[in-house]
Amino acid sequence: MKVAIGSDHGGVALKAEIIAYLEANGYEYEDFGTNDTKSVDYPTYGLAVAEAIKDGKADRGILVCGTGIGIGISANKVPGIRCAMVSDAYSAQMTREHNDANMISLGGRTLGGGLAVTIVEKFLTTEFSGDARHQRRIDMITDIEKKYNK
Repeated sequence: MKVAIGSDHGGVALKAEIIAYLEANGYEYEDFGTNDTKSVDYPTYGLAVAEAIKDGKADRGILVCGTGIGIGISANKVPGIRCAMVSDAYSAQMTREHNDANMISLGGRTLGGGLAVTIVEKFLTTEFSGDARHQRRIDMITDIEKKYNK
């Protein structure tokens, strides 16, 4: 599995902790930046990671900004992206099992490193359930995208 990861200035420190986890556990990853705390615009990094997922260059994406909200909203503007802002391991598991989320966004200023790594681990190790009712709902989301992305 290849992971795309990116952050704005508010997520740099937490992103570094997540990258350490990825490296320690043998995940292939690409870091789309940023790599310092100088103020940058989060949509740039949300888009870069989302496009890597959309284009098949990575299987899953992880985003980090101050709260995880703005960068995740940016990613969700890309058709085919299902980015969930999560702050606990159960939600990370459920967004994979039920929503087949291909990205998560995390808050660098709201989560500690230990919890963030637990969330990432759950996100990367949980598979989509394949249940027909969940697939039907994902298909409905895709239909909404198609309606507005003509």
